[in-house]
Amino acid sequence: SPTGREFVSGSYDRSVRIFKYDGGHSRDVYHTKRMQRVFGVRFSGDGSYVFSGSDDMNVRIWKAKASQKMGTLLPKEKNKQAYNAALLKRYGHMPDIKRINRHRHLPKSIYKTGKLRREVMDAERRKEENRIKHSAPGSIKIKPARKKKIVARIE
Repeated sequence: SPTGREFVSGSYDRSVRIFKYDGGHSRDVYHTKRMQRVFGVRFSGDGSYVFSGSDDMNVRIWKAKASQKMGTLLPKEKNKQAYNAALLKRYGHMPDIKRINRHRHLPKSIYKTGKLRREVMDAERRKEENRIKHSAPGSIKIKPARKKKIVARIE
């Protein structure tokens, strides 16, 4: 994004996702039934829109913040948005509020793929735990999951 605090990615699973620069999970997920594999994505100059180009030869325009109302706002609407943001900031630590805030609707295909991936990761984790449990203490070094995926670091 123009601010450098977020980036957008398009993928073969036919979705467009917005990530925070230091976060592991996407902030927003965009998808449509007709959209095919996404090859190009970009933020607009002011950061309020995301452009995506997909395999179906279409360019789509998405709002960078999906729930944000576009256009001029009345003072009453601005106050309501500020109040809602303050409520979210104040009670965001509560489990139910956190769950609602984190929830993102995903297409069935992406959800099923994620579920299958979690099952595979759980099986690998169990196997690693059993390997550690039944071997000599200190003979197996534990490497964090996020470090396992890094192939090389360029500085």
